[in-house]
Amino acid sequence: MSKGRLEAFSDGVIAVIITIMVLELKVPRGANIADLLPVLPVLLTYVVSFVFIGIYWNNHHHMLHAVHSVNGRILWANLHLLFWLSLVPFVTAWVGQNYRAARPVALYGGVLLMCGVGYYFLERALIAHEGADSALARALGKDVKGKASLGIYVVAILVSFINPWISIALYVVVAFMWFIPDRRIEKIVAD
Repeated sequence: MSKGRLEAFSDGVIAVIITIMVLELKVPRGANIADLLPVLPVLLTYVVSFVFIGIYWNNHHHMLHAVHSVNGRILWANLHLLFWLSLVPFVTAWVGQNYRAARPVALYGGVLLMCGVGYYFLERALIAHEGADSALARALGKDVKGKASLGIYVVAILVSFINPWISIALYVVVAFMWFIPDRRIEKIVAD
């Protein structure tokens, strides 16, 4: 079946996720720069989460560009990914209000981990459909970067019970790892 409907639906869901996140931001009461301080943790958490959602949207687009069609397994794998992405606004709001507490920081990492797992499942479903010698399979190779991200999330979740700040720093490290778009797929598809 055509992949166009999957792409359109995914784009719509991701747009709604970003909209929900921005609606959680509250305007400071005053007009001074100092009035931003109480909302700064929420704003910074929003920025990190926005970057994560943007990374998923960007890589999702590139990954689907490398395939010709989709099947039912791919549709379910995509829904699995979108489910976990849809929880990002909730954990973003909670960790923004409680960034010093272990449980919100750990749950934030848990949702990011499951987004990564969901993306991995979608990758595998697409490769199974397209074939082990497909452009996508060649582009992703062993996907060391993706697997390393999952490992960092697990470490960050565990560390959150010792020091939430280190966990937050590790989440930002993963975002930096992926901030520059993954050129592997673009190179293979262009050839």
